[in-house]
Amino acid sequence: MDNVHAVTLSAADALALRYGAEHAPAYGPWNEHIALLLWHRSVRGYRPDPLPSGTLETLVAAAQSAATSSNLQTWSVIAVTDTERKATLARLAANQKHIEQCPLFLVWVADLSRNRRLADEEGVTLETLPYQETFLVAAIDAALAAQNATVAAESLGLSMVYIGALRNQPQAVAEVVGLPPGAFAVFGMCVGYASETAASEVKPRLPQAVVLHREVYDSSQEQPLRAAYDHLMAAFSARNDMAADTWTKRVIGRMGRIAAMSGRDRLVATLNAMGFELK
Repeated sequence: MDNVHAVTLSAADALALRYGAEHAPAYGPWNEHIALLLWHRSVRGYRPDPLPSGTLETLVAAAQSAATSSNLQTWSVIAVTDTERKATLARLAANQKHIEQCPLFLVWVADLSRNRRLADEEGVTLETLPYQETFLVAAIDAALAAQNATVAAESLGLSMVYIGALRNQPQAVAEVVGLPPGAFAVFGMCVGYASETAASEVKPRLPQAVVLHREVYDSSQEQPLRAAYDHLMAAFSARNDMAADTWTKRVIGRMGRIAAMSGRDRLVATLNAMGFELK
């Protein structure tokens, strides 16, 4: 089933795929847009087929329609289609070959450089630029824009995967795509048609009772629900020829050792070097 056909899923089927039948929540209002959202999968294998003319511009229009804090629009995106440049970015992002395979690779940028140029041209000082809040606004703006582009791409029958490993070597990435000081690549995104061999099963998520709190935060039922989710993820991993793993082990593996950050533990110093004076 491809992304376009996802809209034929019933609410019950879509929720069962996302949460497992035992923990699927009750459903209420439903439409094809919600079905498409629940059908989302990260795809790590692409056909070389080119995208239809105008696809990039459509995705960017969708991205620019996302919410942006105070209409500051503190993000940019670099569209990369050059074979050699994609290969270089793949090497910098832990040798993820799907970056080379996809016909379109998008580098999403938290971009305060435009605001700096504006201030220079207007002869003013933007006193909030050096503060962490301002960088956070730019990173959130980029993420919201990218997610809008994701939904747009999937609605067109395309697939995607986010590439956070661009943050492993952000200064090298900045050189490859020509970023000025005050611009930081927060993540990349592969866009294209999924290959025949790309995994297509919807990955289960935590039960809603773990993440949905009513009125006040309540973690009293978290442990048994996490155990049930671990069982669900172990079965998912086995079905999809992935390393035997549970969510608990995944969290510990990714957050239990500094080495797992692949250099991102030095991010604050890197951001300072790239023109972000975080206060």
